[in-house]
Amino acid sequence: MSLPIEETIADLGNRNKPLLNSRLTELSKLNSEELALFEQAWAAIEPKRRRQIMYRLVELAEDNFELDFDSIFKGRLKDQDAEVRSKAIEGLWESEEASLIDPLIKLLKQDSSEKVQATAATALGKFAMLAELKKLRPSHKSKIGQTLLAVIDDKSKPLEVKRRALEAAAPLSLPQMKKAIVEAYQSGNPKLRTSALFAMGKSCNHSWLPILLKELASADAEMRYEAAGACGELEEEEAAPYLIELINDPDVDVQLAAIQALGKIGGPEAKGRLEQRLNNPSEVIQQAAEQALHRLEAEEGPSSFRI
Repeated sequence: MSLPIEETIADLGNRNKPLLNSRLTELSKLNSEELALFEQAWAAIEPKRRRQIMYRLVELAEDNFELDFDSIFKGRLKDQDAEVRSKAIEGLWESEEASLIDPLIKLLKQDSSEKVQATAATALGKFAMLAELKKLRPSHKSKIGQTLLAVIDDKSKPLEVKRRALEAAAPLSLPQMKKAIVEAYQSGNPKLRTSALFAMGKSCNHSWLPILLKELASADAEMRYEAAGACGELEEEEAAPYLIELINDPDVDVQLAAIQALGKIGGPEAKGRLEQRLNNPSEVIQQAAEQALHRLEAEEGPSSFRI
């Protein structure tokens, strides 16, 4: 028999009581009265315990999409602890509520924590994509675009925040975006350059393909990895032979990125090479190949199945 929700909320701050998943799931879809009780209890909980609660709630929400802690996460966006604020943003990544845009912009512009700013920038990337797909009002698109581009140009912003802003803004078809990606790619900073490749893929602009094909042969594994991922995003068949070569890359992450990309691009040769990978001694490679083949078969439809 489950305990009353009031008792579950009251026990949250008790260090002598373990944080049981069965109890934490009861915090899903709190009504306004229960949320008020939660806020009251939260104020008395020590920071370390708050972080533990947030980590567990985010994990639970990721494992079970029926659980909804959004009301709790929204309230934690103004928490005193930066780790809690960062986790709250993470917890809201599935939400497509336009009402989150302004709070995320505020955190990106003004938060004292670099980690929170970077996490907020990444979260805005989903809204940039929704705006580009015309699932948000045009006013939202211009606000998100202006904010992210201003962060990319702001020399006082930390590198990590600028990178995440560049990656987040990539789906937006704005004239300044191409310039921002080119500048990052030509910057000479290895981290900015990898973000530029990521952004090329998210931009859905096929004019980046020559650069991406060149970087698939880069001496830097991170550049090969990002280039492979970006080729998969563009789904350009021209990239398939280059990606097939990367299936034997010395870096396992690059191998995985190439397999995943081939699953998006397809074609008979890609399919054959992926099938060969099902016998790979590495379980991780086997699983990646299996997922890529499932994706290909789903794309091809029922006609592709052998009788």
